[in-house]
Amino acid sequence: MTEVSDFSSRNLDELNAREVLAELFSGAHTAYSFTDEPVSDQQLHAAYDLAQWAPTGVNGQPLRVAIVRSGAAKQNLLNALPRGNREQAQGAPLVLVCGAKLDFHHDLPSLHPRGERYEQLLAANGEMRTLMAHTSATIQIAYLILALRAQGLETGPMNPDDAQLLHDYFFPGENIDPILVINVGYAGTDAYQERGPRVGYDEVFREPQVNA
Repeated sequence: MTEVSDFSSRNLDELNAREVLAELFSGAHTAYSFTDEPVSDQQLHAAYDLAQWAPTGVNGQPLRVAIVRSGAAKQNLLNALPRGNREQAQGAPLVLVCGAKLDFHHDLPSLHPRGERYEQLLAANGEMRTLMAHTSATIQIAYLILALRAQGLETGPMNPDDAQLLHDYFFPGENIDPILVINVGYAGTDAYQERGPRVGYDEVFREPQVNA
């Protein structure tokens, strides 16, 4: 009887794991319309509790996020988006303006065991610092999207049309580059487009035979 129970438990665990993976990956879609149901601060905190573990260069964690729900902030956000994307953002109960902190190197002494050394190295190399900030923040944003999905929320990431406007309104006086906007909420009517094809493994991955 114990063996049967153990087998059933393993099957249930496997089923639950498949459902979770589908929720995060294969069954997830970009949402283009949303209901009026709000996204709570608690949900956003819970998502970040997961997303904070994203890997970043020298543990710099350069992602900074402005929370937009309504009012003048929403209107300024809409003005910074391509016209074709404004309706999506207008209907979302929550929009996140995600940026990369370019002077993240000043935070390193408190984030990395060799932080002071890296701070000095990056202070002298602005090109590398900018690249690291954008790359690490992008990884953090990907984790954030998955973490929001794990809270049962739908997301719709978009590129801004006027990053300078986003910076001046949402990050004034800060050395932060806005790089992505994410609509967040619960799927509305006809929220999804037909899923497009995916590029196959053999097209993406290659293994150069450099030592042949």
